[in-house]
Amino acid sequence: MDAGREEDTLVDDQVSEETETSTVEFNIIVTSSDLTLELLANKFDSSDIVIPDYQRKFIWDIRRASTLIESFAIGLPVPQVFFYENQDGQLEVIDGQQRITSIAYFFSGFFGPEDEKGNRKIFRLKGLEQRKDLEGMSFTDLDERTKRKLKNASLRVVTVRQLSPDSAQPESVYHIFERLNTGGQPLNAQEIRNVVYRGTILAKLEQLNSNEHWRNIYGKPDPDPKQRDIELILRLFALYENAKAYKPPMKDFLSREMANNRDFDSERAVRFSDTFTRAAELVDLNIHRPFRPKGLLNAATMEAVMVALMEQIDENGLDQTSYTELIQDEGFLRTITSNTTSLENVSSRKSIASKILFGDE
Repeated sequence: MDAGREEDTLVDDQVSEETETSTVEFNIIVTSSDLTLELLANKFDSSDIVIPDYQRKFIWDIRRASTLIESFAIGLPVPQVFFYENQDGQLEVIDGQQRITSIAYFFSGFFGPEDEKGNRKIFRLKGLEQRKDLEGMSFTDLDERTKRKLKNASLRVVTVRQLSPDSAQPESVYHIFERLNTGGQPLNAQEIRNVVYRGTILAKLEQLNSNEHWRNIYGKPDPDPKQRDIELILRLFALYENAKAYKPPMKDFLSREMANNRDFDSERAVRFSDTFTRAAELVDLNIHRPFRPKGLLNAATMEAVMVALMEQIDENGLDQTSYTELIQDEGFLRTITSNTTSLENVSSRKSIASKILFGDE
């Protein structure tokens, strides 16, 4: 990919914790407990402990997993893990996937899932430094004393549970995950939303994200691995026919909208799906390098133009001349370059876009 094309994939004015401050009071309870490895393995096998869909794949090899088991065998401390108790009473692993999975694998006797032929690799300890007498052994090979010690060894577990229903304060669940998201590759805002607010809405956003005209607008043929394109579509939906409900910060507004529209079956959602694809086609076919007043895809510009267009798409088209006039307008430029998610700027730039593009007073 050449340098110019790579620049097209970058997004200016992305909603993030660096540019917005949230005021959230949590109605949660946090408990700490020491659970035995045997209990953790049993809970994992019975799906009382689950690895959420968002979690990246298990990446430890047998040597690293063996080192963890050796630490328990010789009594070395192991970092605590974090769970979130969901509405079904399951414990979702927020931080500690590699440790929990390694423990469960060792007690099961197998490392990793079945291969294509239905076979599983036996978990034999490998690369031990202190307990070399255990090298090459599986759990069943251990003497009874060592088995007992490992089964009774404990790991500190911190569990977070929300006391009020998710619907009462949906953005608080987002912030719980955001603060406890401490893994080696922390999730970004939209990846966290995909975890917390799972539902039909995610599949629909992904479907809209694959639209060829939208891909041309975004400037990258494949979906963004960091979900920035998905977040932009969510931002459009959140404001479509709903701008009066906007209350900053933007990231909490997006979280509430995703939480309240998980099924994506409202009349507004149906209209959005139709008008989004029509608007994306109009923009792609009529505007040269849309929404890039400074070279990068500017989310505020895109939001103002797309929402204004979608809300009156049956009465208006779109042309390059009026669009060029818009992005040169001083009042509009102020709304897309500073404090872009303030209530005043979100409202003002849409009004300016509607007036210049479509003559709407």
